[in-house]
Amino acid sequence: MQGLLLAGRYRLADTIGSGGMGRVWRAHDEVLHRAVAIKELTAALYVSESDQERLLHRTRAEARAAARINHSAVVTVHDVLDHDARPWIVMELIEGRSLADAVKADGRIEPAEAARIGLWVLRALRAAHAAGVLHRDVKPGNVLISHDGRVLLTDFGIAQIEGDTTITRTGEVVGSVDYLAPERVRGHDPGAASDLWALGATLYTAVEGRSPFRRTSPIGTMQAVVEEEPAAPVNAGVLGPVLTALLRKDPADRPSSAHAEQMLAEAAEGRRSAAAQAYVPTGSVRYETESATDGAGTGTDTRAVQTAAAAPYPPVTAAPVRRKRHRLRTFALVVALPAIIGGGAAVAWQQFGTDSPADSGSASQTPSATPTEPGGQRGIPAGWQRHNDPAGFTIYLPKGWKRSISIDQDGLTQVDYSPDKGKHLVRVAVDTAPDFATSYAHMRNLESQISGLQNYTPLSLKKALFRDLPGARWEYTWNALAKDPPHYFAAPYRAIDVGFMERDGTEYAIYASSPTADWATTRKQFDWILRSWQESEVKR
Repeated sequence: MQGLLLAGRYRLADTIGSGGMGRVWRAHDEVLHRAVAIKELTAALYVSESDQERLLHRTRAEARAAARINHSAVVTVHDVLDHDARPWIVMELIEGRSLADAVKADGRIEPAEAARIGLWVLRALRAAHAAGVLHRDVKPGNVLISHDGRVLLTDFGIAQIEGDTTITRTGEVVGSVDYLAPERVRGHDPGAASDLWALGATLYTAVEGRSPFRRTSPIGTMQAVVEEEPAAPVNAGVLGPVLTALLRKDPADRPSSAHAEQMLAEAAEGRRSAAAQAYVPTGSVRYETESATDGAGTGTDTRAVQTAAAAPYPPVTAAPVRRKRHRLRTFALVVALPAIIGGGAAVAWQQFGTDSPADSGSASQTPSATPTEPGGQRGIPAGWQRHNDPAGFTIYLPKGWKRSISIDQDGLTQVDYSPDKGKHLVRVAVDTAPDFATSYAHMRNLESQISGLQNYTPLSLKKALFRDLPGARWEYTWNALAKDPPHYFAAPYRAIDVGFMERDGTEYAIYASSPTADWATTRKQFDWILRSWQESEVKR
């Protein structure tokens, strides 16, 4: 598609970003002779006709939402055009990196710089709210920092415009779970305060190098958002009280946008905000500035100190910056959400199951396939279909298997294929920044997380090579329960997981599960799937 001319005007050059919903191209406007960014909705190629219309509506709503906001900290939308029966959004090209990439590369952001970044994001949000637009997906990946230091908020893909009819299903929870406000997890309508919560979680991630509520599964993360306080930040300095104010559980207790802007402005200047300090429980955390001498001379160090009186957070000791955030894969876990979070959030399960309408749509259609050669290709049965997956791999599957996305954030993409809404499942995970040195270490850690499954029984977990690459192979069984999410059945289940590290550091995992009664067929299919799997020549 490189070199394609859109609308007789925009020439595609190279991809500069991609995810489960689409990809972003660098392009050249041949009329105005300027560089632009163009967002392509790739997910529309893989969904049913009914879900395709919803995705197209959502993409047009994104352009309409961003176009309503006139602010220098919001990425400008130049044009929306139709090509290949899909809308393409032409936007301002920002040369730089996202806040997520900055944290991944540098470990963390200094408090004053994080406050400056937050100040501009807040100004963008205030402009959006004044225009009747809620962003609903503020996170480090949607904050851009240009090479000259300019800060911009982007991706209004799930924004809600005041007065518009909803473009999501009833009960659907959209957005990145780490940055969902408690009221949104509970199923309540979001407001401006929900965007402020997400900003607070984003800035916490910036200064601490980790998400404040990230747990080992999306469900655990939602539970933490609703029920737990974040650990007291140790690197936030004068920004610490501002984070406390923005992350209050009750939206009515959070500061207004105007007050939050004042707090961030003071923190950006290196001053502790008295207004923000009022949100910190007495005796919980104090911030001290001390002189420190090292080999390079004398400087100052601002640190958080836990006091003994009525602290709302568990004690936190200073530690080296964590440069990796644990973005763990999920499995066919059988968890009843109402028992964990409450009935108000039960509908959120669909965000993380094999039917993920917030990503690529449930009941998605199989992509157009390259016909297999007579007798099958590379030993693949005749009639199987080839899937050139946007996540960066190619795989063959039987006809009728449908694609969905269960995770797409922080460099981890998890793609699901199933013919029957997850009863039989093939899952491929692509992790461009793995937290573990080996797939074997990763699987050992994951096993500790799922050992609570009903009658979990490990069959084998061992190091293994995959096409001469270091990897691991894990097989186990468990019992699915009738009370569990609807794509499961009360029956014994069996699963196999093959993981390996590519030479460029990307970790891949290929997983299959089915009722034990069907395992003989599933296991034979899995061998063919492994044989067919290929890394794409052009990766994400």
